[in-house]
Amino acid sequence: MEHIAGFGVLETAGHALISLLSIDRIVFLWFGVLVGLMLGLLPGIGGLTGFALLVPFTYTMDPIAALAMLLGMHSSNTMSDTIPAVLFGVPGGAASQATVLDGLQMTKRGEGGRALSAAYTSSLIGGLIGALIMGIALPSVRPLVLSIATPELLAMTIFGIAMVSTLSGKTPLRGMVAACFGILIGMIGTNVQTGQMRWTLDLIYLRDGLPIMPVLLGVFALPELCDLAIGRKALTDKLEFSTRKGMWQGVKDAFAHWFLILRCSSIGAVLGAIPGVSSAVTDWIVYGHALRTERGADKSFGTGDVRGVIAPECAVNASEGGRLVPLLAFGVPGGAAGAILLSAMMVQGFIPGPDMLTRNLELTYTLVWSLALANVFGAALCFVLSGQFAKISTLRYTLILPSIMAVTFVGAFQGSRSWGDLYTLLIFGLIGWTMKRLKWPRPPLILGLVLGVLIERYLAISTLRYGADWLTRPGVMLILAASAWVMLSPLYRIVRRKGFGGLLPRGSFSVQSSDLVYVFFIGIAAWMLVEAQGWFFNARIGPTFAAGTLIVAGSISLIWLLFSGRGSANPAAEEEGIHMDLLADDDLPARTVAARAAQFFGWYIFFLAGTAVIGLIPTVPLMILGYMRAEAREPWKLSVAIALGAMLFIWIVFDRLVGVPWPHSLLGEWIPSLRGVIPSV
Repeated sequence: MEHIAGFGVLETAGHALISLLSIDRIVFLWFGVLVGLMLGLLPGIGGLTGFALLVPFTYTMDPIAALAMLLGMHSSNTMSDTIPAVLFGVPGGAASQATVLDGLQMTKRGEGGRALSAAYTSSLIGGLIGALIMGIALPSVRPLVLSIATPELLAMTIFGIAMVSTLSGKTPLRGMVAACFGILIGMIGTNVQTGQMRWTLDLIYLRDGLPIMPVLLGVFALPELCDLAIGRKALTDKLEFSTRKGMWQGVKDAFAHWFLILRCSSIGAVLGAIPGVSSAVTDWIVYGHALRTERGADKSFGTGDVRGVIAPECAVNASEGGRLVPLLAFGVPGGAAGAILLSAMMVQGFIPGPDMLTRNLELTYTLVWSLALANVFGAALCFVLSGQFAKISTLRYTLILPSIMAVTFVGAFQGSRSWGDLYTLLIFGLIGWTMKRLKWPRPPLILGLVLGVLIERYLAISTLRYGADWLTRPGVMLILAASAWVMLSPLYRIVRRKGFGGLLPRGSFSVQSSDLVYVFFIGIAAWMLVEAQGWFFNARIGPTFAAGTLIVAGSISLIWLLFSGRGSANPAAEEEGIHMDLLADDDLPARTVAARAAQFFGWYIFFLAGTAVIGLIPTVPLMILGYMRAEAREPWKLSVAIALGAMLFIWIVFDRLVGVPWPHSLLGEWIPSLRGVIPSV
């Protein structure tokens, strides 16, 4: 505290800025920003790969330069993953899922440049707000963070699940079914408390649980790529805004909604400061907040409303500043990326805790400035290139789809780097595409997957430590009350508008083939519920609650649907509100859609077969070349150039730099001497 008293917080912050602005340190910050931007363009790769790439180089570096480079990489990564989300509907990372909903629809209207520039502007402002909140909060945050115990963390995760009712629009029970399914999927593997193997089917791959990346890309990326292949056209055939006008329009959109940015950035910073609440959760909570508070959002969100891009983008960037508060003050990382950053700090000789707020306060504020400058640098680079990125959406689908497919497959393989990741991607790709086509909300599934394990863990710790008294803690009661209101508010609106009779179906009985989705989810939950009953109590309580909730919610929804008079003039059969997901906009016959979808997933089967026989890297150019020639008879020279370019890119980035251990192939088994010559065998 003597250091603070002698110089003052503001003077310390000024010294930190001057220290950071030296040429050698600012160059490394720029380098980190560039790496983050490049990685953000790759669906499914994200910041963890960047950390794995850069951390080994920081051990002998100047501490300030090293940490600035890592923060620059991570901050800009969350900004540039907007590009694939907006242009292709493929979330570059878990933190850009909500951006897809409105961003892609704007691209399809020819407003890709506008959507990107609005996202960059709001990300820049959100990042600066997050850094400002971090700088102000750090000196006095200790009492507040200490008051957040496990019960409050449990209540916050329950609140995240409760947001499902908002994110599911007109189908709250379907959203609850999807969320519970995600929770159950997240519980697969070894239970940490008891060591109980849960639904592993005697597979080694499932013992550590399903990695989120192949599930995320399967649920969100593959369905969008599949629909692009079904439509057989560019994302958009027009650019409503010129490059310059589109960019300026996006900037004006962001400043026109300054109060939305201020609210969402503040919420993002607060959520980021809560350990365990990841960016994947933050963007959906903030998107739900904007949906509930913005005028006309219930009709425009999900159809290309720029506010649906602005809200999650500013919040996610602001959360990065909030996430550093518990990390620096108490050594509590908010996730895997925070844990890697923590290890890098400790290698440099800095131990998070009171020293970071006293003796090492100047270093702490250096990190604050690094975060702020990284946002400025990243936004500047994105603005320079956003117009060119927007033009990508006018290219023929055969020029971009196969390369994105290949990078998506490799990105999914980063989950656990085993064959199981590729199978998981295929399975959840089929599930995700079916859900999208039949208007099932997909976001709740991922939200349940992320939060389900945390809910189970926090529940066990809270019960063990506090018994039932954790329910009486003021913070817990407040958060749970908010959760109850969020879940019940859709029913309240129906009752207020139509009375209690609006909750009951009033039509003739009818069955459709799409009802089999209910049978699938309820059947899986019933099997998981039966399997769980032979386990230890602590291992089965969470699965029993999640599976039981799914069965009840799914059964009620199915029964209502069967008797709702679908296809009749009965008003009860009409759907209200909005569907919180991307909808296919083609008018093709169902048989054509099914045939083209089968063809798309057939290419994935070809990729798996080729990987098994000759290896992953050699299969990439064969798949790209075959797709371009078979689908649209693209010129041989162009097809070969794109195929070889994609293979070279994957080989340099993932094999040479990251050192990915590729899956074994038959060629590698037959000709052992080729191992090391062809990296993937």
